[in-house]
Amino acid sequence: MTPLADVRPDEETGALVRDLREALAAAGDPARAEQQRRYLKSAMEMYGVGVPRTRRIAQAVAASHPCLWRDATGWEAALRRVWDTAEHREERFAVLAIIRSRHSAQHAERIESLALYEHLLRTGQWWDLVDEASHAVGLVVRAHPAAAARMRAWATDADLWVRRSSIICQLQHKERTDTSLLGDVIEANQDDGEFFIRKAIGWALRDYARTDGAWVRTFVTNHPRLSPLSRREALKHL
Repeated sequence: MTPLADVRPDEETGALVRDLREALAAAGDPARAEQQRRYLKSAMEMYGVGVPRTRRIAQAVAASHPCLWRDATGWEAALRRVWDTAEHREERFAVLAIIRSRHSAQHAERIESLALYEHLLRTGQWWDLVDEASHAVGLVVRAHPAAAARMRAWATDADLWVRRSSIICQLQHKERTDTSLLGDVIEANQDDGEFFIRKAIGWALRDYARTDGAWVRTFVTNHPRLSPLSRREALKHL
């Protein structure tokens, strides 16, 4: 058995890509793949593996390549390579699953990891990948108050998916939600006519309403320019 210290990172990353593809292909269902591809309007091919099983496969494969997760540089390089060379959409889901897993525990919340997450947002370019990547963004925002400045910049970015991420990155943060940040990123986008932005605003407010309904009611009342969709979603359970 080759000692971990003697394994070249590029070779190990290549093995990770190969193992992921083989495992996902073996679990795939061609009929489901076509249904999923149409539903997601995906130009990228799909294996036909559901998200829960993709997560299990990704975590199992990641566990067989421990040397890739020992330091932040190797972690990011491996994830970028899997993502950038992906031939099927589930390979990108696998990257997001690894970020959520114990293999990323030392790295996922680093403020420096925002560069990786921004890359995933700008190249993912659709709600399924962007929403999952935004969970990772939220890990950084919750751990580092300084990340709020980056989110405020993202809120005015030309890329709608980057803007969407700035709005939904605090989902499920509950009492740890930075309401000043939440208000700022929504205000920056309240006049946007894009469906995915209006929906994100409503979603973010509806989620926080479970923690502080009074704050959400007041915010909606004080922002009459919010779209009907955003308002309806925000007040849905109040």
